[in-house]
Amino acid sequence: MAAMAGVTNPAGEAGPPSVTGPANAAGRPVRVLIVDDDALVRAGLSMILGGLPDLTVVGEAADGGEVPAAVAAYAPDVVLMDIRMPRVDGLTATEALRAQPHPPEVLVLTTFDADEQVLRALRAGAAGFLLKDTPPAEIVRAVRRVAAGEATLSPTVTRTLIAHVTAAAPGPVGPDPRRERALRLLTGLSERERQVAVALGRGHTNAEIAGELFMSVATVKAYVSRLLTRLELNNRVQVALLVHDAGLV
Repeated sequence: MAAMAGVTNPAGEAGPPSVTGPANAAGRPVRVLIVDDDALVRAGLSMILGGLPDLTVVGEAADGGEVPAAVAAYAPDVVLMDIRMPRVDGLTATEALRAQPHPPEVLVLTTFDADEQVLRALRAGAAGFLLKDTPPAEIVRAVRRVAAGEATLSPTVTRTLIAHVTAAAPGPVGPDPRRERALRLLTGLSERERQVAVALGRGHTNAEIAGELFMSVATVKAYVSRLLTRLELNNRVQVALLVHDAGLV
């Protein structure tokens, strides 16, 4: 493995930095690891995030192969992960990271909106994606939302992703393992859970689902949480993709 590029705390010292400032739900500032092969991108993100009292950049890495050691060393809450890197790409790193017990959340960094690589990262459990030209204030909001356990994709983006999958998917030839798996998982849901899942697959907001199904928004949120637990998924976008895989939208 190549030596980690800049996986040090802001003071340039090895090991986790001391943190101060307003605490998040874990009782401390949100810890962020930046993974990108472009040193200028890493520096820019560090400047955006590093001066805020509720966020702290605990380290940087220049390749996906450096992620396991960096995560072990600094226990980040959120990893900003570039997709395209020369040795181990961000997709491979995300899949490996999300397969571990109690992994940090992953926000994918990309120059392309809704391409196949983004979809693969979301299927692997990334909490969302950011375009590299996203305004700084939106990057900060996205990191905070992901740290709080929320996906960073709006219903509009969800609909765009589903449309992209539909347009790109070839016609079925023989048995489709992904469709069979999706149908098997969704068959175990109650009728109400299935209705909520299909609504998520259509990219509807909690308020829209509440109106359609004559439920309160709080009840919709409870159903979404239940779906994530029962289906062993990380966020509502994964539910939407599963519903699409099953051919229900």
